[in-house]
Amino acid sequence: MRILFIGDVVGFTGCRIVQDQLPQFRRKYNIQNVIANGENAFRGKGLSREVADQLFSCGVDLISSGNHIWDQKAVFDFIDQEDRLIRPANYPFGVPGRGWTSCWVGSTGIQIALINLLGRVFLSEVDSPFTALDRVLSEIPAEIKIRIVDFHAEATSEKLAMAYYADGKVSVLLGTHTHVQTADEQILSKGMGYITDVGMTGAFESILGMKVEPVLYRFLTALPARFEPAEGPGQFNAVILEINENNGHTTKIERVYFKENF
Repeated sequence: MRILFIGDVVGFTGCRIVQDQLPQFRRKYNIQNVIANGENAFRGKGLSREVADQLFSCGVDLISSGNHIWDQKAVFDFIDQEDRLIRPANYPFGVPGRGWTSCWVGSTGIQIALINLLGRVFLSEVDSPFTALDRVLSEIPAEIKIRIVDFHAEATSEKLAMAYYADGKVSVLLGTHTHVQTADEQILSKGMGYITDVGMTGAFESILGMKVEPVLYRFLTALPARFEPAEGPGQFNAVILEINENNGHTTKIERVYFKENF
């Protein structure tokens, strides 16, 4: 099974480059399933129905998210009904949406599960992602061997700790949130693929996808500033995963980086 996971899609530029590049990536690499983190896809913060549909229409099969999933109130209107979109599973009981989902991959007869978790270091005071992972895994049918985790977290140490905890329990653990692609892709001893951060899909000349000037202003003055997503040439950050359908082990994880030239 060949799966493409796209790092945090940021704003109009991120959505545009996914729309422009995804069809050829699917063909070139014989991709059978596409997952994208879309928590920043609507104007750099949150997600709307329209933007989610745009990502689905250009070939994204599932959308994961993170702490910014609630930034657009419109998400409450559809997150319970859209089973292709998930929010972190370790939000408290009763929060709208679902923390994991599954889908059949084309005509292969293979089912995969996608799990979303949120880190706690420097982020929200949510439930433990470690115990949440165990709870979710107890809910996933045993016949679903391919289990993919988007761990949306700030601290590298927390991501690595989760990696060693999850090795042997899931197929792959992919870090998101920090928007900078790391060069530590690997397969752990029990067959789990891992990378600390997949990176960002959005404007290249930016600070984590946002316009440079207001971010600099905030750093220089410590005063509030309105952040807006940058535009211009984009970058496409992702990983290609090869996963054994029989045992759920990752056999290959490869970073993808593409920059547009205008």
